[in-house]
Amino acid sequence: MSGRELLGATLHGASGISLEGISEREGASLGLTSEEDARPTGVLTAFDTASEWLNSPPLTASGLRDRVVLVQFWTYTCINWLRTLPYVRAWYERYGANGLTVVGVHTPEFGFESDVDNVRRAAKDLDVPYPIVTDSDYAIWTAFENHYWPALYFVGANGHLRGHHFGEEDYERSERTIQRLLTEAGVEDVDDDLVSVDPAGFEVGADWDSLRSPETYVGYERTTNFASPGGLVGGRNVYAIPPRLDLNEWALSGDWAVERQAAVSNDSGGRIAFRFQARDLHMVMAPPASGASVPFRVLLDGQPAGADHGTDVDEQGNGAVTEPRLYQLVRQRGDVRERTFEIALEGPGIEAFAFTFG
Repeated sequence: MSGRELLGATLHGASGISLEGISEREGASLGLTSEEDARPTGVLTAFDTASEWLNSPPLTASGLRDRVVLVQFWTYTCINWLRTLPYVRAWYERYGANGLTVVGVHTPEFGFESDVDNVRRAAKDLDVPYPIVTDSDYAIWTAFENHYWPALYFVGANGHLRGHHFGEEDYERSERTIQRLLTEAGVEDVDDDLVSVDPAGFEVGADWDSLRSPETYVGYERTTNFASPGGLVGGRNVYAIPPRLDLNEWALSGDWAVERQAAVSNDSGGRIAFRFQARDLHMVMAPPASGASVPFRVLLDGQPAGADHGTDVDEQGNGAVTEPRLYQLVRQRGDVRERTFEIALEGPGIEAFAFTFG
């Protein structure tokens, strides 16, 4: 199964929302609506009552009048959003002086993403330079009738919603939409070249042709393909990893407390295994407390990661969970093939939320 066929596999959707028919590779776009047919929705008025802004004083609908506005819904652990970031950052830098305002609406998926200090730290670490509004109560999300991370909304200079794009890719069309809206707003000499980006780390686009593993949640609310004998049990239980895992099956070993969004290790011998096929493997994890650092070791097919280690792991497979975020644990440098991943935790209290791939 190709990345194109993994409908909704890694394009994040709100809990309970079907992603059927949307490919995480190309997402879904609404062609630029004409000025005559644009919806006078007043969606930007949702900014007026927002209480927490980063990188900017509060922005309001009236203050944004006469500016083209690009709104992106994001949550900082979302790998799909991370891979769009270099483009949105480049658009902000190129077109900001021409009348474009970029607003990142941070609507959290996991509980720890509601903590504004975590968002502030992530925005600094990930170099998010444009205005950010926190949306932990989903008020702006609801006003836009949004269902996805990441999602782009294009608002004309008169405040009318003119188009949208859900998911990754289609960057040329999105940039052309920005250029056209600026031209319609009376901006002269809008550069019609496309931005050039040089992504690194998390921001590198997925290897869609080799991707055969979908996003997989670890908590009991949305998990799939759990293979430990006896199945996944809400609450505390002791698990074992079976002798064999089929592609996209995963398992726990040791004493774990499985919660709605995460599984929490209760001892120093906790392990998680996943049979996957992708260039990159990431996990969303959190330490037991702020300031804590819990070591772990990653193995691929029973051996240290070596040259295939991710940015958060050394060649011996060593790393540590130090803050609640996305960790890149594997980046295969050669041929991408089916592998068995295992992480061994060297301390209790780590929360494991989700696997994502690229």
